[in-house]
Amino acid sequence: MAHNDTLYVVDHPAVADRLARIRDRDTPTPVFRKMLEEVGAFLAYEATRDLPLRAERVTTPLTQMTAQRIATRPVVAPILRAGLGLLPGFLAVIDDAVVAHLGFYRDPQTLQPVPYYANVPDDLSERHVFVLDPMLATGNSGAAALEALTTRGARQLTFVSLIAAPEGIRRIHQAHPDVRVVTGALDERLNDHGYIVPGLGDAGDRMFGSTSSVPVSVRPRQ
Repeated sequence: MAHNDTLYVVDHPAVADRLARIRDRDTPTPVFRKMLEEVGAFLAYEATRDLPLRAERVTTPLTQMTAQRIATRPVVAPILRAGLGLLPGFLAVIDDAVVAHLGFYRDPQTLQPVPYYANVPDDLSERHVFVLDPMLATGNSGAAALEALTTRGARQLTFVSLIAAPEGIRRIHQAHPDVRVVTGALDERLNDHGYIVPGLGDAGDRMFGSTSSVPVSVRPRQ
């Protein structure tokens, strides 16, 4: 896994193979969703590697021993809606994580995040918090999500994405220099519409078979 203190790019053949299928425009929705969930588990495995442990006495069929358990239940916060695609994989690795939800959509004209939903524990000061979003593109929604979590006291934050653009990583670290970014691939750039190149298109649309990420209840009237 290539990395520095704040950027981890997961370098594993199983991730690369699934990413190739995810990127393919001809991959059908059910396969796309399944591959995304599987890569989510690989990303979660690496992102949670440094979670602190506590000792606990366990009785095996043969004897008693001191075993290691995760010290505090982490919080995982998918950014709606595409972040839900990484959630099953994360929970396959940390099955008792607390699940929060953050809703943002990207205004197609300004490319700025518009919040529409938040369900987050009141106090995150003692929790490790993992934000999930398959696409780290402009980084605007990611930075806004991280800001919402820091207002609840979060100090130990990791942003988990399937693929990332350099512009998005810069945006995250400008606003939140200490946040770790764990991603499956670092792509080339953003295009003029804020899409990652080479990318994979719109993850939410491909995952759910829909054509718009703007919630109906808040979509501007035409």
